[in-house]
Amino acid sequence: MVELKNEQLSVVVSEKGAELQSIKDAHGKEYLWQADPQYWGRRSPILFPIVCSVNDETYFVEGKAYHLPRHGFARDAEFQLIAHSDRKVTFALESSEETKKVYPYDFTLSVSYVLDNNKIGVIWHVHNTDIREIHFQIGGHPAFNIPDMKAGENQYGRIRLDNAEPMDALHSYLDGSHDMDEVPFVEAEDGLMEFSNNTWRNDSIKIHKCQLHRAELLNKAGEAEVTVDFRTPVIAFWSPYDKQAPFVCIEPWYGIGDPRGFKGEFKDKPLMNHLQPGASFMSKYEITIKG
Repeated sequence: MVELKNEQLSVVVSEKGAELQSIKDAHGKEYLWQADPQYWGRRSPILFPIVCSVNDETYFVEGKAYHLPRHGFARDAEFQLIAHSDRKVTFALESSEETKKVYPYDFTLSVSYVLDNNKIGVIWHVHNTDIREIHFQIGGHPAFNIPDMKAGENQYGRIRLDNAEPMDALHSYLDGSHDMDEVPFVEAEDGLMEFSNNTWRNDSIKIHKCQLHRAELLNKAGEAEVTVDFRTPVIAFWSPYDKQAPFVCIEPWYGIGDPRGFKGEFKDKPLMNHLQPGASFMSKYEITIKG
C-alpha cells in the first residue's frame, strides 16, 4: 500500500490493480467504498484492455479467438511501483507471456494518482511497445459511499449532472451487454438524477457521445460530497441490483462492451482505441472531495 497525504486528504493505493483503497478527509471520514463482499468486493478497479464484456468472454484478433472476463485483467494484476513522492504515485504494468495468452499485444499501462489540495487526479497512460498497431479500451470504476445513507436503509441518492438537457443512454442488460439502440434517459430532470435500487434493474446507466463532463454526488443538504470530472466519451453509473447497496459507482470510460450479437474483429468493436507502434494514449479524470 502507498499513501499520499496532505492537510485535507489521505489517499491509499494498492500495487494490486493500481487500485484506490481509501479516500479520507482530515476528520477521518471515508468517501471510497470499502469492498464489503456482501455487496461488491472491489473499490475502484482499472478496466483494461476491455470495458464491460465481450460476448461469451470471447473476442477475435485476425480470426484467432481470445478469452477475457468482464472488464479485463488489469484490475487483478500486480503493478510495479515506478515513482512515489508526497503528492504523486505512479504504477506500471507491462505485457508478459501471461498477458499475451489473453491479449496478444505488447504494451505498458501506467496509472498515476496526483493529490492536490482536495482533488485527486487519476492519469492513465497506455504505450504501444509492439511492432504493430494495438487496440484497447480503458476505464475507471470508482465506488463512493452514498452520503447520509445508513446500513439497512433502502438505497436513495442524488447525482447532479452538468447537462440539464434531455440525454440518450444505451439500453443495457444485467449480463453487461447492451444494444446500440438508444433509449430516453428520463431519470435526470433539470440535470438532477435521483437513484434507488430499482434504477439498476437493467444493470448500469451508460451515457455516451460525450454528453456529460461532471457528476456530483450530493448529500441531503444538496451539497456535493464527491465530484467527478472527466472528458471520456462514456460515463456509466452503477450499483448492484436488488441489494440496497450503500454505494454508487461513477465510471469514466474510453470504451463500451460488445453489442448483443457482435462477432466481429476486436479492432472493429464500438468505441475502440487504436495506437500505432511507439505511440501513446494519455487521459485523466479528477475526483474532488467536499472541502
